[in-house]
Amino acid sequence: MSLQASPIQVLQQQRLLLQLEYNTEKEAFRKQTEEMGVQRKVKRGDAWYPLKIGKSYYNSLNQLAIEVYRTADQDIEHTFEFGKTVMFFHLEDTNIKYLSFTATVSYVDGDRMVCILPNNGYLITLQNTENLGVQLSFDETSYRLMMEALDRTIKGKGRLGYLRDLFYSRQKAETFVFPPMHFPYLNPTQEEAVNLVLRAKDVAIVHGPPGTGKTTTLVEAIRETLMRESQVLVCAQSNMAVDWISEKLVDRGINVLRIGNPTRVNDKMLSFTYERRFEAHPDYPHLWAIRKAIRELRAHRKRGDERYHQKLESLKGRATELEIRINNELFSEARVIACTLVGAANRLLDGQKFGTLFIDEAAQALEAACWIPIRRVSRVVLAGDHCQLPPTVKSIAALKAGLGITLMERIVENKPEVVTLLRIQYRMNDDIMRFSSNYFYDGQVESAPVVKYRGILDLDIPIEWLDTSVYEFKEEFVGESFGRINKDEAELTLNTLQQYFERIGKQRLLDEHIDVGIISPYRAQVQYLRRLLMKREFFKPFRRQISINTVDGFQGQERDIIIISMVRANEEGQIGFLRDLRRMNVAITRARMKLIILGDVPTMTRHPFYRQLWQYIQSLS
Repeated sequence: MSLQASPIQVLQQQRLLLQLEYNTEKEAFRKQTEEMGVQRKVKRGDAWYPLKIGKSYYNSLNQLAIEVYRTADQDIEHTFEFGKTVMFFHLEDTNIKYLSFTATVSYVDGDRMVCILPNNGYLITLQNTENLGVQLSFDETSYRLMMEALDRTIKGKGRLGYLRDLFYSRQKAETFVFPPMHFPYLNPTQEEAVNLVLRAKDVAIVHGPPGTGKTTTLVEAIRETLMRESQVLVCAQSNMAVDWISEKLVDRGINVLRIGNPTRVNDKMLSFTYERRFEAHPDYPHLWAIRKAIRELRAHRKRGDERYHQKLESLKGRATELEIRINNELFSEARVIACTLVGAANRLLDGQKFGTLFIDEAAQALEAACWIPIRRVSRVVLAGDHCQLPPTVKSIAALKAGLGITLMERIVENKPEVVTLLRIQYRMNDDIMRFSSNYFYDGQVESAPVVKYRGILDLDIPIEWLDTSVYEFKEEFVGESFGRINKDEAELTLNTLQQYFERIGKQRLLDEHIDVGIISPYRAQVQYLRRLLMKREFFKPFRRQISINTVDGFQGQERDIIIISMVRANEEGQIGFLRDLRRMNVAITRARMKLIILGDVPTMTRHPFYRQLWQYIQSLS
């Protein structure tokens, strides 16, 4: 950022770039909708077809919900989750015909999904349509909310205006002064981070490299903040990240109210959602009875009934009064309100103010999204790692012009004094961790003694790189946006895993629940690997211990063994988006004890990062 640009100019620029991203994504969606066949959409996990319609009902928030079931391709991982917009379609011969409305996902559990419909008339349309399917729709809402947040911040006065001017300038952030507090179960760098958070009047950043206990530190900082404030707001970019931190807070005995539905639908997660708490409130049956009476009154309205409006208004008034009462009670009991960044625009939060906002995984969030909850608070704590996965930006032009720069990165650059780096990692064998520490964190990350020498086999080298160029494999191109595939490398990936498994021994693998992640940056390769794995008899006993996914799919996770299939193999040394080194940092830091990379060395090592990685791995053997 140039020093000349004022905070308002920076935000106006962001708004232009966000508009560009919106146009790009909308156009891509339109093309995909018009040109892509149903089977491709199903394979990508963006559609379910055919659908079976289940029961419909009004949920506790008085929304009309319908259950739908996917009846085919159940092994394909799909991309539906709470809050996403969907559209229904039906097939006439091979032509896709879209129904005229969109719905919202309320929750998904396996092959069952609950969607919220805009009104009753659409329910009848769905029930009477044959050959029905559902696909993801373009998400207008998130863009609208981000634009509104930027507009509000640009015009912001008071605390919002103050934070805006502070974050985009070199002005010093204010702090409280008190002696450091001691937390016996945290390491010194985690303890330092919690103290930094408590002293911050305006802003603090907890920078957590892989395996350094960022969530543990954040939970502690939230607990300590709650000793001084009655309630805090906790947000993250994705539903999964919100679930993760909420679960850890609940484990520490903190009353969490989760706005929106969790991704993993288990009873523990559901028990702290707003919807479940609302249903469990003693006044809820009374409210339900009033709503039912309203629906019946509307359905059986008699011509010339002069008292109809009077009765309706009276019932609606009583319902609203009860809703407000239940809502107030739920909010006043909760110590932590948890939701996604976009979810912070929920009408349930209207008028609510908080002392502190905690944003987890802040390095993955678009800047505009962070401003949605910031307007409700007086100080902000960001946690994340800007050397891991960046936010997703589809427009190359917007990305080049800086849409991918996050609020966390800007504050790290402008205010190094508010940043604390967690420096002790508890995940990886030291050899696996060392390269990432040197390359991304100036060698500042150290391994805790308990993990330093962890391994599976004696005298095993923790990292290997199998050079596939000796086999002369070649990558192939599949579909316009579906990416690349290297079938021979996929076969070799599973052969390599099988050989390693044979060295460990079947009984030990099962007894010790040794788990494996197979990572490929390309979705096509991931799906191909999944199909191969299902066919292989050898892996049958271990299927539950092996997961195959993209780098993004493994964010925040770890496994005993990680195998990475790089895919790229060509004469020109083209490596496409493998040049995004933050993604690679995530991939190579998931393994606790063993990391195996399969890649074409001549193709990969034209890039200095991969050349250094290759040399580093050679130096270990």
